[in-house]
Amino acid sequence: MRTEERHIFAVEGIPIITGELFLFVVLLLLHWYITCGVWAVLVLFSFYFFRNPKRNVPDGDGLIVSPADGIVVDISTAEERFFLKKKALRVSIFMSLFDVHINRFPVEGEVVDTYYNKGKFYPANREKSSLMNEQNGIFIRTKSGKRLVVVQIAGIVARRIVCYAKRGSIFGKGKIFGLIMFGSRLDIYVPFSVKLNVRLGERVKAGETVIGMFDE
Repeated sequence: MRTEERHIFAVEGIPIITGELFLFVVLLLLHWYITCGVWAVLVLFSFYFFRNPKRNVPDGDGLIVSPADGIVVDISTAEERFFLKKKALRVSIFMSLFDVHINRFPVEGEVVDTYYNKGKFYPANREKSSLMNEQNGIFIRTKSGKRLVVVQIAGIVARRIVCYAKRGSIFGKGKIFGLIMFGSRLDIYVPFSVKLNVRLGERVKAGETVIGMFDE
């Protein structure tokens, strides 16, 4: 295994945390102690939400690691509409407000294409969120030619999807490619030949938990 290099917090969270800390100091100087106490809870939550813990990325060809922290809420056969345009194995991971929301590349590979679909904001733990919610998809091809799709899906609270992956860019397995702010879901579509290593209700960690293996 190798340890993923990291910042302490997600980059997108640093301006938010800095602004909240500044306002906390202002409230403290004004002696608004009750408001200050309430605001301190928000500051602590932001520290917690934007945390970026280190991850030990497993070595090994053909391994597919989880792209998100959370609970596996669905393992099923589903139509991937945008890139594969056929049925595939879909593993859906629900991220609550208290999970790490940083997303990581499940394999080493090239970004063939991406899409953004503006949609609704249904609760991310529901089936119809995969079809109707605002989402961002990434079509990935490995060096051996295997294809898979990762989809970031906004939830009822989430209102911002961040994705660094662009067409033609190459990411290593376990590398950070984005995040979704506040309660969300991530779907990964893989070929039927993949041997899955997770079960329904299992808690997984991005970049660390092996969710399956290609038949290489």
